[in-house]
Amino acid sequence: QVQLVESGGGLVQAGGSLRLSCAASGRTFSFYAMGWFRQAPGKEREFVAGINWSGSSTHYADSVKGRFTISRDSAKNTVYLQMNSLKPEDTAIYYCNRAPGVEVATTPTSYWGQGTQVTVSS
Repeated sequence: QVQLVESGGGLVQAGGSLRLSCAASGRTFSFYAMGWFRQAPGKEREFVAGINWSGSSTHYADSVKGRFTISRDSAKNTVYLQMNSLKPEDTAIYYCNRAPGVEVATTPTSYWGQGTQVTVSS
């Protein structure tokens, strides 16, 4: 069983920062890569950032590279997304996703959290 719960979203002004958290159930969290995806109204859900099972490798969408940082804490079964220099186009629901294996994947599995809303005002 996979349970993912996102938190940390909110309303911020352009240029501001938010830190999202994704709490995962079970020890198996430590054996899978994790990713963050986002979906704006009327648009496809898109890959944002990924981190491999150990946290030694990360990958980012070009649109967020240099502004967002993904990390994980195995002791807390939690993956984070630090978002800096936020832009209005970052506005979306952000979802946590468990990858099918140990490597970062831009194509998601069906293992999603409920999502957390991020709204960036201009």
